[in-house]
Formats: sequence, C-alpha cells, structure tokens
Amino acid sequence: MSWNAFSLTEFLRMGRKIGRFALISALLAISACTTPDQPVETFDPYEAENREVHAFNRAVDASALRPAATGYGTYVPVPVRMGVANFSSNLGMPSMVLNDLLQGNPGDALHNGFRFVLNTTLGFGGLFDVATTGGFEERTTDFGETLAVWGAPEGAYVEVPFFGPRTERAFAGNVVDLVLNPVNYIFGPEYAAVVYGARGATVLDDRYALGDTLDEILYDSADSYALLRSLYLQNRRFELSESGVAGGEPELDPYEDLYGDIFEE
Repeated sequence: MSWNAFSLTEFLRMGRKIGRFALISALLAISACTTPDQPVETFDPYEAENREVHAFNRAVDASALRPAATGYGTYVPVPVRMGVANFSSNLGMPSMVLNDLLQGNPGDALHNGFRFVLNTTLGFGGLFDVATTGGFEERTTDFGETLAVWGAPEGAYVEVPFFGPRTERAFAGNVVDLVLNPVNYIFGPEYAAVVYGARGATVLDDRYALGDTLDEILYDSADSYALLRSLYLQNRRFELSESGVAGGEPELDPYEDLYGDIFEE
C-alpha cells in the first residue's frame, strides 16, 4: 500500500486494530512474566537453559555474524553504511511514536513524529538524519518500556537464540514492537525485504563498530554468560530509570558509555 492510497479511514481502522492488539499483547505479556518469591537483584531461574542458548549464540557469532560484520565494515563505504543505518532507524520511529502515546507521553510522541516526518521528507526516506541536526534527536522507547510503565514485572532473565540477552518483559515487548510497527501496515508486505534487509545490515554495522568490546565480553572473559547478563540488566534498568520508570537502577550507570549501544532493542 502506498502513501497516496493510504486514506484517513484506513488509518483509523488500522489504529483501532493496533489498539486492540496492544491491549491483548500487554495482558498476555504481564501474565507470562515469571516473578521470584522474594525480591532478588538477578532473577535467572532458567540459567541452565540460558547457558546452552548462550553457547549457541557465541557459536553463531564466531562462525557467521562476526565474519559477515567484518566484511560489511571493511568493504562497504562509510557513507553507505550510515545511510542504511539512518534508514533502518527511521523505520522504527512510528513504533516509538505509538509507544510514547501508550505511555501517556504526547510531548515525546510529537517530537518523534516530527523527527520521522523531517527525515522521511527532507532526509530522502530517512537516508540522512537531518532531524538530529535540527535539534530533534531520537527519544528512544519500546513496548517493553510501555509494559514497565503499565506495571508489568520485569520477569526472569532469558537469553534468546540469535537475539541475545533479554528480560521476559523486554522480549515480550520486542515481539509486540515487531508486529505492531505501523510501518508494516502502511507499506505492506511488498516492502518487507527492504525493511528487514536494512535492519540486518544495521546489525552487521553495529557488530563491526563494537567488535573489540564484544570480543572482549564473549571470548576473553572468564564467564561471558555472567558478564553479559550483568551488563544487560544494569544497562536496561538504567535506561528505564532515565525514562522515569519505577524500579530502575541508581542515577549513575558505570557501563553506559562502554556498553550502552550493545543492548539497543
């Protein structure tokens, strides 16, 4: 479906469907999150299974992701990689606008919405990030944060095949964001290859940019599973505390500068 054919009636119909889906998904996610009998800093009841998945993810990284990322970063020119990354980021902006609204943050919704319009028009479909230059930086959010705002528990720590560390709440949010993104409804399945291709290329670009740091975590540490779990939980809780969500970590995150970009969801 093109922008020209996307009428107001269709947009409103889509909005009602998205609203119902968001409510159902949130209820399912809240009911699915495991909670400890007593408050604990690290809740990992599936550690044995998680370690097996972690070993699998390390093997995938070593045999496929890291070599592909090295090739992508070495042979694809920086301007092309930046354009693809900007385009991919711009595709996620409507989902952030929707989550801003679901969290009761109309100011952030307007900010991110205007950013999307600027980059989509003046930035040639998002290839250029003109919005940041104009003072409209990305105000990141996701459905996992929406669930936290609505009071859903963090749940257990899980490591997901191919996707890495998550909490149950964050992973439920990832799934909802994937399905709920208005871009999927606006552009239709014929653009799926472009959308997922750009996201895949961005994963390679991130792996290349963070190569030494990730190699240190995954291959040089005494217990890469425990280190990755600790870093993920601290970073995720810090992000939520910065957004004003209750239950976050202290004001200072010692890992933000070094590891913050690893765990973008």
